[in-house]
Amino acid sequence: MAVRAQPVSFPAFTLPLLNGYLAQPDGDGPFPALVVVHEAFGLNDDIRSITQRFAAEGYLALAVDLFSGRNQALCMARLFAGMLRNSLEHGGVRDLQDALTYLAQHPKANPARVGAVGYCMGGSLAIALACADSRLKAIAPYYAMNPRPLEAVARACPVVGSYPQPDFTTKAGETLDAALDTYGVPRDIKIYPGAKHSFFNGGRNYNADAAQDSWERVLTFFRAYV
Repeated sequence: MAVRAQPVSFPAFTLPLLNGYLAQPDGDGPFPALVVVHEAFGLNDDIRSITQRFAAEGYLALAVDLFSGRNQALCMARLFAGMLRNSLEHGGVRDLQDALTYLAQHPKANPARVGAVGYCMGGSLAIALACADSRLKAIAPYYAMNPRPLEAVARACPVVGSYPQPDFTTKAGETLDAALDTYGVPRDIKIYPGAKHSFFNGGRNYNADAAQDSWERVLTFFRAYV
């Protein structure tokens, strides 16, 4: 499917205007919509490529730049401090809620079919967002950490998660799987032995088998829930 993509900006909690990258399929829609949340490397070419891939599958996809021209190290410190101290209500989550609002109000979006995908830091934020905002229908966290308290995932939407092994997030994936099972939240959590952190990132520890399998799982899961 042909795709058009462009930089965008929208009002957000931590800045008057937050930057993003919107990729949309050809046609009038309405399309199911996805927020794409970057890892620690920011909104780079890899994230833009992923956003375009989702658009080619028929999703209106918005990658959010949580740094948006600010000092990356300071932004990282603020985001990680927020995730540790107040997982569900800090500025990163609120910025993503504003991104959801912008996306849901887009004339080509179906506001009843909205999901999110995130990588590392972005995956952690996606899980927190799912616990804080009932508009999400499904999320796809990659090598992510869990919110605090973990019991918050009782409010989460369906989750398709992908984790490498060995990795500092492996245990988080296993714990998330058990917690979602306890609370009856639909999920598909898979651990990939031999894959490394950022295995979906084409420019770093890319693992072709894990990346392709997780991509197919995410698309299948989103077709069922988003």
